[in-house]
Amino acid sequence: MGEYVLQMRNIVKSFYGNTVLNNVDFDLKRGHVHAIVGGNGAGKSTLMKILTGVYTKDSGEITIDGIRCDFSNYNDANAAGVRMIFQELSVVPTLTVTENIFLNHEYKKGMFLDDKKMKEEAEALLRRFDLEVPVDEKICNLSVGLCQLIEIVKALSRQAKVLVMDEPTASLTANEVTRLFDIVHNLKASGVSIVYISHRMNEILSIADEITVLRDGSHIITEDAKNLTINGIINYMLGESARHSFEYHERPRRENPPVMLEVENLCVDNLVKDVSFSVNEGEITGIAGLMGSGRTEILEALFGIRKIQKGSVKIQGRPTPIKNTRDAINAGIALVPEDRRREGLVLLHTVKINMLIALFRRVTGKVLIDDAKIKNLTRISVEELNIKTHGIDSLINSLSGGNQQKVVIAKWLKNDPKLLLLDEPTAGIDIGAKGEIIKIIEDYAQKGNSVIVVSSEIPELMAMCDKIIVMVDGRLTRVLTRNDMLSEEVIQHAIQG
Repeated sequence: MGEYVLQMRNIVKSFYGNTVLNNVDFDLKRGHVHAIVGGNGAGKSTLMKILTGVYTKDSGEITIDGIRCDFSNYNDANAAGVRMIFQELSVVPTLTVTENIFLNHEYKKGMFLDDKKMKEEAEALLRRFDLEVPVDEKICNLSVGLCQLIEIVKALSRQAKVLVMDEPTASLTANEVTRLFDIVHNLKASGVSIVYISHRMNEILSIADEITVLRDGSHIITEDAKNLTINGIINYMLGESARHSFEYHERPRRENPPVMLEVENLCVDNLVKDVSFSVNEGEITGIAGLMGSGRTEILEALFGIRKIQKGSVKIQGRPTPIKNTRDAINAGIALVPEDRRREGLVLLHTVKINMLIALFRRVTGKVLIDDAKIKNLTRISVEELNIKTHGIDSLINSLSGGNQQKVVIAKWLKNDPKLLLLDEPTAGIDIGAKGEIIKIIEDYAQKGNSVIVVSSEIPELMAMCDKIIVMVDGRLTRVLTRNDMLSEEVIQHAIQG
């Protein structure tokens, strides 16, 4: 066998006359992890969808083990030993672990399913990857992280030569990430070759053997991971535009700005305990803390999703009882949730319809929706936030993660909220989109509005926040000003309690 299990040569793909892949080459060595990185519209997802038969290429050549392959659908790719673990879970919640692993390729004994053989093989697969999960357990009873690991087992239930992992750690805890990396090393040792897509640079440098950078549909560089740094990768991805994306920019602000939000003695479900803080007009306030520290619960309480059991909220000095989301919206509060795909968007609808959901009252006449008005507002948002889409009637699930997030933000900004709440606004999106979203947040605050941002990415909090609230075990333990934000280590130390 040759050195390369997969070679893609001069791959070209266009949509609606727009070229998204321009003569791209990609080589995958046998038993290696090869990471693909790139910003929004770089073409990495399109390239992998061509490899896995989801899209057909316009021109170019794909060879696996030296044999030319033309995939017209996902089953063709599967038959050639190519598997993909998608970022969006494809497991069926109401089926068991075994049923999910063997879905669409069940073992049969005559006319009947061979349940015994499938359970035995499922147990063997789980043991191979040190996963202690009952094979009869329904998927709906498992954590999101375990479901992601089950996806990997499912992909490997049939022999795989090439495994494509798309953002595999997006929903995993630190311990589950460690377990995933152990699985990856196990697969490499057994000869499986892996294409790894992730926006987490440290993760890529620790797991990949080679890294390919795509930009605007073109191949920029392929290099051994050991020869690259995070800054080097970012520069290849974005060029000079990346330099100032994650630096704090002092914004002109009033000397004694009015207070936008006052929270006193907030208690929520025993998860937030007697928390008090304020946010000024034009201020970006971050909330830092470990998972379970009460960060998300504060935002959900302010938006009326969780019941405030004790405490008070004032908006611009006026007592503002928040019993439900309608109260919050009427008070000028908007929330961009942590899970944009489940809570922020309707994936089977268009960009325009997703905008309509938040703007319904603004675009309805006496009886009917003003279609021209919603189209105009949507087009303005697409232009202002640089949302890359083939048109406002494109389905949301055809957009990249960063562009989906921009749609969630755009639909609320067009409602002109006074206070914008963002929960992990840059999770699962590429470095270029992160910089763009930080800029959107800064511009919004510059207009005199207020922002509260929850993020696990300390460098991003440092890049945009005027102050950071530190939460530990449901309690506010410290408020860090700009002068306190000396380094990422200082904040990390504070959130450890």
